[in-house]
Amino acid sequence: MFSLKQPKPTFKSYLLPLPQAEDHIASEPRIKKLEPVLLPGEIVVNEVNFVRKCIATDTSQYDLWGKLVCTNFKISFITDDPMPLQKFHYKNLLLGEHDVPLTCIEQIVTVNDTKRKQKVLGPNQKLKFNPTELIIYCKDFRIVRFRFDEAGPESAKKVCLAIAHYSQPTDLQLLFAFEYVGEIYHNPAKKVNGIDPGGGGGGIGSASGQQTPLFETYSDWDREIKRTGASEWRVCSVNEGYMISTCLPEYFVVPSSLADQDLKLYSYSFIGRRMPLWSWNHPNGSALVRMATIKDVLQQRRIDQRICNAITRSHPLRSDVYKSDLDKCLPNIQEIQAAHIKLKQLCVNEPFEETEEKWLSSLENTRWLEYIRSFLKHSAELVYMMECKHVSVILQEEEGRDLSCLAASLIQVMLDPYFRTIVGFQSLIQKEWVMAGYQFLDRCNHLKRSDKESPLFLMFLDCVWQLLEQYPAAFEFSEMYLTILYDSARISLFGTFLFNCPHQRVKESTEFAISKNIQLGDEKGLRFPCVWDWSLQFTSRDRLLFHNPLYIGKSMSCVQNGAVKTFKRSKKNYSSTLRGVPPALKNGVISEQEFLPRRNSLILKVKPDFLQQTESQSNSMEQYFRDWFAKPVDLHGVILPRLSGTQIKLWKLCYFRWVPEAQINHGGFITAFHKVSLLADEIDMLNRNLRQYKSNSSLQGNCSELDQSRMYFRANGLNDTSAAPDFLSSSFPFSPVGNLCRRSILGTPLSKFLSGAKIWLSTETLANED
Repeated sequence: MFSLKQPKPTFKSYLLPLPQAEDHIASEPRIKKLEPVLLPGEIVVNEVNFVRKCIATDTSQYDLWGKLVCTNFKISFITDDPMPLQKFHYKNLLLGEHDVPLTCIEQIVTVNDTKRKQKVLGPNQKLKFNPTELIIYCKDFRIVRFRFDEAGPESAKKVCLAIAHYSQPTDLQLLFAFEYVGEIYHNPAKKVNGIDPGGGGGGIGSASGQQTPLFETYSDWDREIKRTGASEWRVCSVNEGYMISTCLPEYFVVPSSLADQDLKLYSYSFIGRRMPLWSWNHPNGSALVRMATIKDVLQQRRIDQRICNAITRSHPLRSDVYKSDLDKCLPNIQEIQAAHIKLKQLCVNEPFEETEEKWLSSLENTRWLEYIRSFLKHSAELVYMMECKHVSVILQEEEGRDLSCLAASLIQVMLDPYFRTIVGFQSLIQKEWVMAGYQFLDRCNHLKRSDKESPLFLMFLDCVWQLLEQYPAAFEFSEMYLTILYDSARISLFGTFLFNCPHQRVKESTEFAISKNIQLGDEKGLRFPCVWDWSLQFTSRDRLLFHNPLYIGKSMSCVQNGAVKTFKRSKKNYSSTLRGVPPALKNGVISEQEFLPRRNSLILKVKPDFLQQTESQSNSMEQYFRDWFAKPVDLHGVILPRLSGTQIKLWKLCYFRWVPEAQINHGGFITAFHKVSLLADEIDMLNRNLRQYKSNSSLQGNCSELDQSRMYFRANGLNDTSAAPDFLSSSFPFSPVGNLCRRSILGTPLSKFLSGAKIWLSTETLANED
């Protein structure tokens, strides 16, 4: 009998099934599914699809396609296209590869090619044409360009207006940090990068795990007094609750002989009621003090004498007090801002073909390097007064919160090796800038009030970089750390660089908390994220870039005859080459030729006047500097800047990192950084192996120690001779690709200069060199 069952099909199809409904949706352009990564409190305010980001100036073949998004924190370009011409970049956990914080935007220009129109957009302005191009000029010297050829014209216009509106807020509480912290307080379980983003001074993942003191409490100041041995000074709490002055910290240090009642009485005579602030104490007893100008002319002499007597009594030798009027000795904030504008114009905007033959003279005309030299020179002179003359120094300035921040910090970096470590340097910025009332909000121009803008903090970092360049083994941190620190001041998330003074943080955040129904309890205002918690921005691997492989610590452990010993620096340990001594220095004396003007020097060397003192005192200071430079450099003692024309340099990594044409592949300082890192890692590896051998422990028992390294670049093994990675360039770890600043400069005199040419010659001469 035949079965009634239908036979099983034997045909097997090897074709893919037809797409179903959900598959049809997936086949749509992927651009529409690209979404930005948002932080707590961050919202998308406008976006536009089918945007082209321009990568190269002379061709469009490398351009990226994606979505341009404006949030209340940043502008973000999202793409699936791989970045061309780029093999490496470090990653910021808060910002994407193509993101720009709104507070980093300096100017927004919209262009219409058809109508040949362009307009600089301000807040609440109208745009009468549909833009075909958007150019964004950033405060960190970047220029980013987007094209809207394929985007909807109305969508392009709306996103341009949104960027202009949100990048130029009219009120402090409109900055993103407030929304971010408000969201965190309402939802405490939310964390950023798996970390509680509350206040604090976390380190960078070092072995010590040492926290950065914020100097917000009585105990922080008391510990600093004990660290410096300032036994005749005390922590004063007369300003607790900001009852005396709103631009001073609640706690600060004053001479023990000054009573609180006297301080309250004297405060009325100072501008801003900014009473004298102690900064630091030398081991010989000399103190460094900051003071605003006494506005009460009738009481000026009496109060000034009373304060100077109190400072004199705090000195164990009862030495005199030297007062430096910074307003007369140093350039003012307007001159510094003008120099910065000229420097940016030279490094970013001017076409090379028009400036290449006169580039160095144009750099000199900016006066930026001249002002760098002025601050270093004056600080070195005050170091002499404290170190050699054993006198206390008062830094006097009209308000005492601009030039004195920079001068006081430089003096301490030169005198105290603690401030040349990472934690020490961060505590210095907290003490002399954040808590002392430096006006970050106005000087960084977060609210676009250009009349108050001045890059004093950048100039300070530049001065420190000059010292780092001259004495690389004296600093624990690298120039990459200084550059990233400067960038962090442009991110409107960290309370560290957001306010003009601590009182403003408390006042504004308390008002914001009340408006958002946030219960503060016993807290004095909202707690904003601290920039010193670097884990919010970078992985532990990337944070290793902050370490300087050339740094020689206070004492280093070494293994000798199987025993671990401590190696301490002494005069016998130094090379007889006197590393760091100026080339014109012979037998400890600077030749007279060094003081003469030289052709094509960046800034001419002039013979110092040494504080306009008498001839004998001037000779004493000059002799001090000559004697100091004649000796081996004590990396854990005083360091002094070298000020000749060839020693003060332009900070290329900071100012040229976004210029693709200025990038030197396989060149720049990073090549030495890479080699020294490998060598330092080999030494660490050898020390760990020797310690393991000495302790007779198993390899398995110490595998975690063997895996540890403080270097970003690690050796594969002892005697590692591996070549440098292909991605190394003079812009490392930053990526200049996609930041359109200049046309090609290859083969020009400037390219020779960037490559390290020491002599500036004509184009014809350089061309004949090859």
